[in-house]
Amino acid sequence: MMLKPLLQSPNQAASSLFFSYRWSSSHGSSSTKTRSPSSVGKRRASRCGRICCEIREARVAVAGTKDAPVPVKAFVNVKRPIGGIFAEGIRDRITDMFGKSLLLELVSSELDPKTGIEKKTVADYAHKISQDEDEEKNEITYQGNFTLPVNFGDIGAIFVTNEHHKEMYLKDIVLIIDDQTCTIDCQSWVHSKYDNPEKRIFFTSKSYLPSQTPNGLRRLRKNELENLRGDGTGERKSFERIYDYDVYNDLGNPDNSDDLARPVLGGNKKFPYPRRCRTGRPRSKKDPLSESWSGNNYIPRDEAFSEVKQATFTINLARSVIRSLLPSIDTAVIDPKLGFPYFTSIDALYNEGMRFPKKEGLAYFLTLVPRLVKTIAEGTEQVLLFETPEMIDRDKFAWFRDEEFARQTLAGLNPYSIQLVTEFPIVSKLDPAVYGPPESAITKELIEREIKGVMTLEEAIRHKRLFMLDYHDLLLPYVHKVRELEGTTLYGSRTLFFLTLEGTLRPLAIELTRPKSPTKPQWKQVFTPCWDATGAWLWKLAKAHVLAHDAGYHQLVIHWLRTHCCTEPYIIAANRQLSAMHPIYRLLQPHFRYTMEINANARESLINAGGVIETTFSPSKYSTELSSVAYDQLWRFDMEALPADLIRRGLAVEDPTAEFGLRLTIEDYPFANDGLLVWSAIKQWVTDYVNFYYPEASLVKNDSELQEWWTDVRTKGHGDKKDEPWWPVLNTPDDLIQVVTTIIWVASGHHAAVNFGQYHYAGYFPNRPSIVRKNMPVEDKNETDFAKFLHKPEFALLGSLPSQIQAAKVIAVLDVLSSHSPDEEYLGGEPELAWKDEPKINAAFERFRGRMEEIVGIIDGRNADTKLRNRCGAGIVPYELLKPFSKPGVTGMGIPNSISI
Repeated sequence: MMLKPLLQSPNQAASSLFFSYRWSSSHGSSSTKTRSPSSVGKRRASRCGRICCEIREARVAVAGTKDAPVPVKAFVNVKRPIGGIFAEGIRDRITDMFGKSLLLELVSSELDPKTGIEKKTVADYAHKISQDEDEEKNEITYQGNFTLPVNFGDIGAIFVTNEHHKEMYLKDIVLIIDDQTCTIDCQSWVHSKYDNPEKRIFFTSKSYLPSQTPNGLRRLRKNELENLRGDGTGERKSFERIYDYDVYNDLGNPDNSDDLARPVLGGNKKFPYPRRCRTGRPRSKKDPLSESWSGNNYIPRDEAFSEVKQATFTINLARSVIRSLLPSIDTAVIDPKLGFPYFTSIDALYNEGMRFPKKEGLAYFLTLVPRLVKTIAEGTEQVLLFETPEMIDRDKFAWFRDEEFARQTLAGLNPYSIQLVTEFPIVSKLDPAVYGPPESAITKELIEREIKGVMTLEEAIRHKRLFMLDYHDLLLPYVHKVRELEGTTLYGSRTLFFLTLEGTLRPLAIELTRPKSPTKPQWKQVFTPCWDATGAWLWKLAKAHVLAHDAGYHQLVIHWLRTHCCTEPYIIAANRQLSAMHPIYRLLQPHFRYTMEINANARESLINAGGVIETTFSPSKYSTELSSVAYDQLWRFDMEALPADLIRRGLAVEDPTAEFGLRLTIEDYPFANDGLLVWSAIKQWVTDYVNFYYPEASLVKNDSELQEWWTDVRTKGHGDKKDEPWWPVLNTPDDLIQVVTTIIWVASGHHAAVNFGQYHYAGYFPNRPSIVRKNMPVEDKNETDFAKFLHKPEFALLGSLPSQIQAAKVIAVLDVLSSHSPDEEYLGGEPELAWKDEPKINAAFERFRGRMEEIVGIIDGRNADTKLRNRCGAGIVPYELLKPFSKPGVTGMGIPNSISI
């Protein structure tokens, strides 16, 4: 909406009980709407330039006519910096005293009809008038006064120049014309003019396709995008808002140690990868291809609001865990290789805790998570005490059972890897000259023996009853590399399951493979559930290896790569090519918030060389390299849509008569069942939105910004796959709907399904060990070691599981990563204010919100249905990962709009 400064005539005003405002839709219609104070919802920080304009007061107002100037007051609300007046600085306080803190310029959306050029802006300094002492608001207010000349036209934008020497966080600008109030919701950092003399511009909330932009705003729209792209040179500064691409050349730290050198991911054929945001930091001294860790790990300024938004609760918490708590854990255990001597000592983590010396720097952490670290009264120690994970709280022995092992492939932390077996025999695609014979050791006879005569192998395949976790070809090339490292091991693995008549999966066999080497032949062995003691314990050890493979694949590929990593290029491209007033930018923006900051933190502490992932997961230093191999072999945008992913894995087939047009291969597949509810709701919302702005296909094809955005995504953000034939084209509204729905699903439903259950399922690490440290006792059988295994098989399992330090680190990090912040924004929660300004869009979103609330009830009903044995039963954690809403904390439910942790 553009604010109209020329108000009603006295006669018009006298006949009106409420102030109404009018605007034209993108295709020429007009609407009238009255807004009330109750419509003001809490907003999170948004990208600079996004404007939401709402009417807060509804009173009859009589102002000047078209023949008289119009007085305007502007109130600018600024978030007070952390540290109060001491952080403001003496020079800036003096600037406030002289009344020249902010220079505001009102911009007309119209060109001068006489000259054909932009109308002169109307400017005034906003001076400080109040300071809110409320701890939550903590705001400073500045006021400016304007007089709009005759025939100024609609206000389309506002220029802001920050006269302070420090940046300030601009919350909103309230414009008052007589008794009428319009709030421009800025939610952005405004740099100091001493850092950059360029003015900031904020557009109003009316969305326009490029071709429909008011003439007075066309040049400004184009210039703003050019400023956001930068020129691709120089080291980025913290106050800047430049969106550009770079490869992942900052994961290693060779200047610190040769052991911390890592290959560049992206921009080369060996290790293709999505792009990250360019920082421009200096290159490493030892490796000119790598970026050094010196300087600022830049992200565009408005991608991080950590100083002013409560939403960063979880971000700050994650930083505190990694930077303060984890080093303290290192000091708590003398021997970093020390494992757990008994299973009761694992249980003690949750009821007695781990003691470590008091350490400076933990004070801030303690205020955030008092439930994790307890201070011993009048002592010199603190206790790290973990909450009992939901799964173990319900059933302490669930992790030990085969049925739970199988159930979690459908309703656990990684429901994305299970796939249908369609061909037999199972054969590797790797070069047998390098890795050994390609044929699997899982034979027809073995399968039919384990099926116990229910059907033949051919019948099982024909009736779609055989399923598999296949980590053989991905992991096998890394087995020898990983085994050269201390304290870890690896196999290639295949795990076979049979679909029972009850709709549950039963594990049949696990195959572990070590490839041949110059000194040893290939080794492979199949393990099955057994009725003898030795075979039963070997089966449990084989399960531990598979679970570690699944845990690593989940964290590195399903979670990091397919959500965090692959989404960042969409964000960068959107900010480079889509104007803040573009409707598709405004549709996607809520699903992009905080992701770049989270990813930057991950590159610093989680996926970096020597970081949490490398020190606690089996692939160790090859972790991110493995995710690059998976990106090369497996990732394609058109398969990231949930229906396409299910079809690719053989878990669904197209069926026009079925709900959502899909028939599931496993009817009781909780992730798929609930996921399709969420997917279809997102798609309907996107369909309503896109069809409103693009009633004709030509509008999509001729939208220059939209086409440039999608080209940027394909050729730059995912440039290593730019020539792939499967990339969708944007020619019709249906094309756009599919692309946008896929992106929103990945950022919301996909991420929620694989993130917020981490503590429930992996918080008790024997259920999903992140690492297995020892080989199977029957590989290259050593008589002494095998004798120890026969004597105390429990110790063999305990010695293979993560060490005490590794376990404590993983549990602490997963606790944080599974948490919702107190002001989380959930899918279908609060609408963007720009959406509320269009009645049809607002109505469409209300339908979407209603569907999300309806889905909550559907999922609750399913979890109470005893016929659905993969989500309801004795001691089973109900499947709630795709319930849209949640309270704060570790809840195992809730779908945030974006990848915000």
